[in-house]
Amino acid sequence: MMNALERRSTFALSSIFALRMLGLFMIIPVFSVAGQSYQGATPALIGLAVGVYGLTQAILQIPFSLLADRFSRKPLVVLGLLLFALGGAIAAMSETIYGVIIGRAIAGGGAVSAVVMALLADVTREEQRSKAMAVMGMSIGVSFMVAFSLGPWLTSLVGISGLFWVTTVMGLAAISMLLLVPKVTRHHKNYQQGYLAQLKQVLKMGDLNRLHVSVFTLHLLLTAMFIYMPSQLIQFADIPLASHGLVYLPLLIISLFFAFPSIILAEKYRKMRGIFLTAIGGIILGLLVLIFGYESKYILLAGLGFFFIAFNVMEALLPSWLSKSAPIQSKATAMGVNASSQFLGAFFGGMIGGQLLLLNNTAMGWSILTGIAIVWLLISFSLAQPRYLSSLVLRLPETKQTDEWTSQLLAIRGIEEVVVMSDQQFAYVKIDKQLINEAARQDLTQLLGKDVAI
Repeated sequence: MMNALERRSTFALSSIFALRMLGLFMIIPVFSVAGQSYQGATPALIGLAVGVYGLTQAILQIPFSLLADRFSRKPLVVLGLLLFALGGAIAAMSETIYGVIIGRAIAGGGAVSAVVMALLADVTREEQRSKAMAVMGMSIGVSFMVAFSLGPWLTSLVGISGLFWVTTVMGLAAISMLLLVPKVTRHHKNYQQGYLAQLKQVLKMGDLNRLHVSVFTLHLLLTAMFIYMPSQLIQFADIPLASHGLVYLPLLIISLFFAFPSIILAEKYRKMRGIFLTAIGGIILGLLVLIFGYESKYILLAGLGFFFIAFNVMEALLPSWLSKSAPIQSKATAMGVNASSQFLGAFFGGMIGGQLLLLNNTAMGWSILTGIAIVWLLISFSLAQPRYLSSLVLRLPETKQTDEWTSQLLAIRGIEEVVVMSDQQFAYVKIDKQLINEAARQDLTQLLGKDVAI
């Protein structure tokens, strides 16, 4: 079970994610029409105004994450949210499409998704990480559905400029959620290396690269599906566009009943690789159903349901696996590369989805997406089971300086990282049980003055 601090931090950081995503997603279903009112607007520039946010996100995730492995993460999150709010304000005050493009680019410059995820990894124990990441993944899914319902309604009330002001308010509101997250100080064994060496170290790790390919492909398929699917729901399921949110939301809720047990199974019984590959198989199954049954309303919805269930399992597993496999001193950097891969996947998914609409062959379109998913499965087969760390929760000593105490802890074989929460007067000590031997147990007992169950 998560403790109170973990629940509070997970709620706060998931809310930050959701508020940013809500502000982003509300624009998407309305801007292709509402954007035509801006001076100088053309279809290409309207598309650029929507897409430039993802482009600047993809470019700046890695620089933000490199800094987040050197400095305190919370101030970087604040900076990113301020840029997000500023960009929304600039877009709201603009009368030309170029002003909107500049505003959206600045908003995307607040590329702190990886920093937020790394902060969540800091304040949760290893054993509870998958649950916390699952909640964050679900918050993104819920914000997507809510945004697609709210966007058209809010635009009818306050106009497109008012909608941009709403995104600014959401960015500022997200900053206040950081008050619920404890201040942390990270200590680990590894010596600091140069920024370029740090990035190279992450990019040379084969399993991390496979996880980057996975998140790229997952979001490519999701984005392509959301471009390709709506016309089929209208044509074959007789569901009007305004009601599509009522299709997606129940499927999202149903998927939760499968996602959380899968995550618990993956973590508790150390079956992460098996669940991961099964989830890719579920995505392939959903796409295969769509190839052969898209003309039937209920088979179409069943295929979409299989996809959603598998997608949400993957959305929860990927960040958890990444946090286990990434070098401790470069956790945010690895998450930054992963977040860039995610946004690039969404970018290419949009391009592919648009091309699929031009095919005039629905089964061929689903077959192309299925082929991409099968290649992904083949690449993922060589993934090794991630390393599982465990966490101890220890009170900070009253008789020693914290830095001296953490140094003594890190000198013990098998202790990988100490995350100190000084305001709460305790620390998470992350341990590799495979490396702990009897001598290490004795050293730990001597340092703490009591036996500790490991």
